[in-house]
Amino acid sequence: MRSLTRYLTFTVPERMGFVNITRHVEEAVRESGIQEGLCLVNAMHITASVFINDDEPGLHEDYRRWLEGLAPYDPSPQRYRHNRTGEDNGDAHHKRQIMGREVVVAITGGHLDFGPWEQVFYGEFDGRRPKRVLVKIIGE
Repeated sequence: MRSLTRYLTFTVPERMGFVNITRHVEEAVRESGIQEGLCLVNAMHITASVFINDDEPGLHEDYRRWLEGLAPYDPSPQRYRHNRTGEDNGDAHHKRQIMGREVVVAITGGHLDFGPWEQVFYGEFDGRRPKRVLVKIIGE
């Protein structure tokens, strides 16, 4: 059994945004030399997400609108009790909860074993500063 750990750093200039990180994850899989195994991709921040879906701009805009409708940005302490701590990102915690923390992708024949159209995305909900993503690859 072998493993490889990589940390990726992203800074999304907007408060909310989605970054296709598939290429970075594929590079880590190649570097690992693992042919059969699993790849964990995990957002290391409680206001960010990692998820798998289609890389289609309309879908990403739909996500933005849907998430903003469910948990609108409101820095006041009236809407989100969390903002009473001096933070202004109560909405970002909710958005992360909805979109998920991590994904696990099978590695088959040295490649990520995706279904049609699947890509790995980093979702940012409280951006404008560097945040990390963990890529952990285990296998043979």
